[in-house]
Amino acid sequence: EGGCYLALCARPVHFEKANPVNCVFFDEANKQVFAVRSGGATGVVVKGLEDRNPISFRMEDKGEVKCIKFSLGNKILAVQRTLKSVVLPEKRSLKLLKNQSINVNWYMYCPESSVILLSTTVLGNVLQPFYFKSGTMSKLSKFEIELPAAPKSSKLSLSERDIAMATIYGQLYVLYLRHHSRTSNSTGAEVVLYHLPREGSCKKTHILKLNRTGKFALNVVDNLVVVHHQDTETSVIFDIKLKGEFDGSTTIHQFVLPPRSIQPYQIPVAGPASVTSQSPVLCKLYSSSWIVFQPDIIISASEGYLWSLQVKLEPVVNLLLDKGKLMDFLLQRRECKMVILSVCSQMLSEPERGSLSVIATVFDKLNHEYKKYLEAEQSYTMVVEAGLSRSNPLLKRPVRTQAVIDQSDMYTHVLSVFTEKKEAPHKFTIAVLMEYIRSLNQFQIAVQHYLYELVIKTLVQHNLFYMLHQFLQYHVLSDSKPLACLLLSLESIYPPAHQLSLDMLKRLSTANDEIVEVLLSKHQVLAALRFIRGIGGHDSISARKFLDAAKQAEDDMLFYTIFRFFEQRNQRLRGNPSFTPGEHCEEHVTFFKQVFGEQALMKPTTF
Repeated sequence: EGGCYLALCARPVHFEKANPVNCVFFDEANKQVFAVRSGGATGVVVKGLEDRNPISFRMEDKGEVKCIKFSLGNKILAVQRTLKSVVLPEKRSLKLLKNQSINVNWYMYCPESSVILLSTTVLGNVLQPFYFKSGTMSKLSKFEIELPAAPKSSKLSLSERDIAMATIYGQLYVLYLRHHSRTSNSTGAEVVLYHLPREGSCKKTHILKLNRTGKFALNVVDNLVVVHHQDTETSVIFDIKLKGEFDGSTTIHQFVLPPRSIQPYQIPVAGPASVTSQSPVLCKLYSSSWIVFQPDIIISASEGYLWSLQVKLEPVVNLLLDKGKLMDFLLQRRECKMVILSVCSQMLSEPERGSLSVIATVFDKLNHEYKKYLEAEQSYTMVVEAGLSRSNPLLKRPVRTQAVIDQSDMYTHVLSVFTEKKEAPHKFTIAVLMEYIRSLNQFQIAVQHYLYELVIKTLVQHNLFYMLHQFLQYHVLSDSKPLACLLLSLESIYPPAHQLSLDMLKRLSTANDEIVEVLLSKHQVLAALRFIRGIGGHDSISARKFLDAAKQAEDDMLFYTIFRFFEQRNQRLRGNPSFTPGEHCEEHVTFFKQVFGEQALMKPTTF
């Protein structure tokens, strides 16, 4: 498996292999395989990757079937047996919508974009596209494919074998496999990409350098152009979003990763377990009987399999060592989230620990994507709240792709795990946390308090109180109520934390009773009591609220301390330590007696 980054899907479509009795057809629009036995008389079986239930039926043998297809949704079947006629098994009337007179050498249809491409002129290199939409056909502007060199004779020079159409990053491209470069000094074939917009002219935009010659086939998977090379039985991938060499009009790309074979594929052995004890057979990859269809289909007619091709991201991590480029690559892939998070974890731990500048680059690339999503979400919300969504039916909520890695993802999967391991020097740990916070600030993303808490806990673990003081003094850690509570809880190990916390709560203009509530909710009962005493409000607070909180903390000595405090308050204010019925503290008195005995209750002092 040494770094195979391409694989055939685990659940292929299995069909009866092509033989003299059984003809096999593939319908690119529905992605279905038709196995037609003896002209359909002994059965037609239709299977697709998505539909697990094959369709089977019989039809009269009226001669050799040249082509057979279903309409979308499998409603109408069309069969072609002669060069000039197509039969619909159901009696239906057809209406001519539009007619075009044009000399065609060959055609190609792209179902995803509903565009047909016609090869015209003697050389065949002038391509005329048409676009179909809800029963209408519109002509797009024609364009010329640059042949490798001026043809010596005036015969067809552009074969449909060397042309493919595919949608890459939401745009339609015509891919031309040019077997020799136009410039004499460079050897090897190349794939030329022509961008075909709905309006405007088609332009040559990218050249993918293959640096080899021979037999090639093209697929497009997850917005990557995959080029298979039969002679070496390897494939390469290109990503047109990655930086290339720009020559003023086109961008020249080298392959992203070194050539690798598709991952070896074992043909599943069918039949009962007793029979299947024989070892599974390895499928012959890059076989001459393979037929490749767009965007990601590979069919082996001789073995009776249809696969979709898939990109595996884990092996890429060890093949693309430049972390910045690796992130650019991964962020464009569909299933990238867990791989990106594992790369982040790797670069923070031995033996792969990266430099802070590399870590900063990675954080910035992640937060750039995160910010883009937050902004899109924000502008969508604004339009909806302003009531403008009804007038704009095209407005869609932004899709959250796997490339959006937010603070909770980073905290849960990377940063909290990294700080708990404690294997890195603490200075590095703090630098990494601060680097992530810096990056969030740079993109003007509000930092969540749990990241600051992680920084504070790390500083406290290493007794770096002076640094904590500086961070707070210079507002490196932004004010928040949860953060203030965390500081209050540190008072026993770092006394100045009490004042730092109160200053923060005051800056947040928090009401005093709210501060008490926040502290009690965090089980900081003593801190809450100290706070109340500090502002002189301890005579009017509810004893029951504090006793409830102390009891929940399940700490008997804490309960004793709080109970005794209120007994003393009662004595001071009323001349008697016991609680009045209006205070509703009966259950706490009972609990106190159970734990400490009746004799522990305070006796009234008389003067």
